[in-house]
Amino acid sequence: MPSPIGHALGGLAAAWSADLVPGDRAWRAVPESASWFRRAGGGLTLTCLALGALADVDLLFTTHRTVTHSIGAVALVGVLAAAVAATAQRPVARVALMCAAAYATHLVLDWLAVDVSRPRGIQALWPFSHEWFISGLDLFGQTERRDVWTVASLLTNVKAVVGELALVGPIVVALWLVRIKTLTRLPSEMARGDHAAK
Repeated sequence: MPSPIGHALGGLAAAWSADLVPGDRAWRAVPESASWFRRAGGGLTLTCLALGALADVDLLFTTHRTVTHSIGAVALVGVLAAAVAATAQRPVARVALMCAAAYATHLVLDWLAVDVSRPRGIQALWPFSHEWFISGLDLFGQTERRDVWTVASLLTNVKAVVGELALVGPIVVALWLVRIKTLTRLPSEMARGDHAAK
């Protein structure tokens, strides 16, 4: 299964992809002179980055890759994000979908990964099914979570992270480049009398 780094990059990619969808997104736009943090999307983008890795919190409490790795958990994240967005007077549907998509990237990356543990895969359809699913494509390498400070584990994890950076990194870089061109242009377009697509 991918590392927290790969999962965080997945959440980041989901946030930046959602920002490119036309609609009420002017509130996410900032001028080119803004800080890197604001240009990256600020706290909501940081939240999506964390949501991309959050499903592995089950390692602390329950059987790994069950409830937290499911569409039920994705739906719960979406509902909670909608409630927070409504309280903060942000576009509810956009924020809910952004956060749910960031969380869902965890499921997708795990589904596409090598899994040597039994049962293999994730319980993606919980609560509707307790069946385990895995793609068999093995795009992301296995990470080692036991004895992480041994040389063998460190090498396994470094190899997995390098593979994740090679697969997801170019997507994140491309999204960043498109993002800074698209969202920094919005305020000037609105000032000229144009409007964001609804």
